[in-house]
Amino acid sequence: MPKLPILMYHGVSTKASESKNLTISTENLEAQFRYLKENGYTSLHFRKLQNMKSTTDFPEKAVIITFDDVYVNQLELAYPLLQKYGLKASFFIPFKYVNGVDEWNTGNEKLMSVAQLKSMDEATIELGLHSFSHKKYHELSTEEIDEDFEKCKEFIVSNQLNVSNILAYPYGKYPRKNPEKDVFFNSLLKHKVAFGLRIGNRVNTFPFKDNYEVQRIDIKGEDSLSKFKSKLRYGKSRFFLF
Repeated sequence: MPKLPILMYHGVSTKASESKNLTISTENLEAQFRYLKENGYTSLHFRKLQNMKSTTDFPEKAVIITFDDVYVNQLELAYPLLQKYGLKASFFIPFKYVNGVDEWNTGNEKLMSVAQLKSMDEATIELGLHSFSHKKYHELSTEEIDEDFEKCKEFIVSNQLNVSNILAYPYGKYPRKNPEKDVFFNSLLKHKVAFGLRIGNRVNTFPFKDNYEVQRIDIKGEDSLSKFKSKLRYGKSRFFLF
């Protein structure tokens, strides 16, 4: 089966000194995008996978690029780089905080407005779900999860946003044990979620083993290009020495 690494990013900064943890510098991000372009990787949107009837035409070297939280710095800094290198990405929205700040985190990072979300070329950017309130699903009741989904739908419809039915779990958290896990996955089915994204730090095969446990690779701001290449091929390794 084809290999499909899914890369996970968050904040972007022009300052090299801030390139650590969940924030990556434009210098490092551009080096990674350039590597993908120059080494023949084809970036995909999740909606392409939904419509794929067979893997016969699956790219030899495929990758999915994801950004969580729709920070304004992603629009200002990552989006132009994606266009420069002809790459696609999926941006995941915590709808409660659109045009606000990251209240679940530092409270200092500005999120895009509806107008800014709509300003991006859909051929480059696919929008997806990152819950409404950015809470950990494994700490919510079924009723609270249903209410969160309904608020997402209301926001999408009232603001006429084109959002794919792909869900990136906030913090990568979701119920891991049954019966809670089955109940949660049944909620996703009810709300017509096609793919649910955890972290996991492994390279997927496609078709996915489980559409609701799709793994993403956490790209850190301090990762060297050598480490990025290793993660792209093998996922995260605790034994990486570079």
